[in-house]
Amino acid sequence: MKHIPEHLQALVGQAVKRIDTPALVIDLDAMDRNIERMARFAQQHGVLWRAHAKLHKSAHIAHLLEHAGAVGHCVQKLSEAEALAAGGITNIFISNEVIAPTKLARVAALAQSLNAQGGRLAIAVDSEEGITRLAKAMQDAKAGPAAIDVLVEINVGQNRCGVEPGVAALALANAIQSHPSLRFAGLQAYHGGAQHLRTAAERKAAIEQVLKLVNRTRHEFDRAGIEIPLITGAGTGTMVNEAASGIYGEIQPGSFLFMDADYAANQRDAAQPMFEHALFVKTQVMSRNDRHAVCDAGHKAHAIDSGLPKLHALPPENALRFANGGDEHGVLHPDAEAGNTSGWLPALGDTLWLIPGHCDPTVNLHDFMIGVRGGRLKGVVERIFSVDGRGALT
Repeated sequence: MKHIPEHLQALVGQAVKRIDTPALVIDLDAMDRNIERMARFAQQHGVLWRAHAKLHKSAHIAHLLEHAGAVGHCVQKLSEAEALAAGGITNIFISNEVIAPTKLARVAALAQSLNAQGGRLAIAVDSEEGITRLAKAMQDAKAGPAAIDVLVEINVGQNRCGVEPGVAALALANAIQSHPSLRFAGLQAYHGGAQHLRTAAERKAAIEQVLKLVNRTRHEFDRAGIEIPLITGAGTGTMVNEAASGIYGEIQPGSFLFMDADYAANQRDAAQPMFEHALFVKTQVMSRNDRHAVCDAGHKAHAIDSGLPKLHALPPENALRFANGGDEHGVLHPDAEAGNTSGWLPALGDTLWLIPGHCDPTVNLHDFMIGVRGGRLKGVVERIFSVDGRGALT
C-alpha cells in the first residue's frame, strides 16, 4: 500500500470542509449501504460474487468487500493483481488474457505466492497459444500440479476477446486439461457492452442472447462428458439477469460500489438493488463572471470517456451544466432546461460535488481517496484510501 502523506493523514477526524480541492471523496455511509445490498442480493439469488477491483484499485476496500461476503476479486491487469496481493488479497481472477512471456513469468510467480498463502490465482484464456505459453511459464517456474485456475473466455457479444462459443471453447478446455500445472476452472462469459444499454428490456434481451451462447457451449461440454466447474461473468448493469438464469454460479459487479453518472443514466431494473452514488470529486469555484463560473476540477481530476460529470445535490432552480474547460478547469453554466431559469451561479469559493461520468478511470487519476462519514456537509474524514493499483497497465 502507498505511503499516505502527512497532510492527508492529518485530515482524519477533521470536518469535510477541510478537504482541499480537487479531491476524490468516498461517502462511506453510501458505500456501506451499497455493499450490504450487494451481499444480500447475491445471497438471495444463491450466487457467489467476485467484486471487480479495477473499479476501486484499493486493497483496503477489497478487504472490506471480502468481509461482507465477496469470494474474491477480479482484475483486468496482472499488475492490478500484484498490487492487491501486496495488500494481502489472496483470491484473485485476472479476467483477461496474458500473452507476453515476461508477464507470464510474473503470473507463475504470483500463482505460487498465493498458493503458499492458501489462496488462489485464476486467469482467462482464449487461444491454444495462450494456454501453451501459460503452461510453459508454470513449468519453468516448477509449479506443482493444478497450480493455477484457467477459465476459457467465450465471446458472448462483446466482440472483443473470447473464443467462439461451442466446440471451439471445448477444444481449449481439452488443451488446458492436457497440462498438469493447469486446472480447467470454468467459463468466463461477460458482455461488457450490455451493462450500458439504457432500458431494462434492452439489457434483458442482450443477456438472453448471451445465455443462448452459454447454453450452446454447455451442450458441447455435456456431449464430451466434461464438467464445467463454474460459469462466471455479469456486471452491475445486467447482474439481475445472469443471477436469475440458473446458469451463472458467480457474478462480477464492480461499479455498484460507487456508481457513476453513466450508470445513473440506465433505467433501473426493478429486481436490482437501489445502489447510490458514493464517489464524488469535491471542487471549488475559482473564477466567475455574469455568464458562467469556473471550478478547479478539469479532466485531470475526472475521466470523460463516458461523458462529463454531473453536479450533485443541487435543487432544480440552481441546476448547473458542466462543460469541459480543459485539464484544470470545469466551466459551469446555468441549466435552464433543468429549472435554472434565473441564471443563478455559485459564488467564488463555493464548494460543489461532481459525480464522475465513469468511476474506474477517474479513480486511476488519483493516488488517494478520502473516505468521509456523516455526509458531505456535516461529516468528518474517517480514512484515507490509497489507490494501490493506480497506473497498473502491465
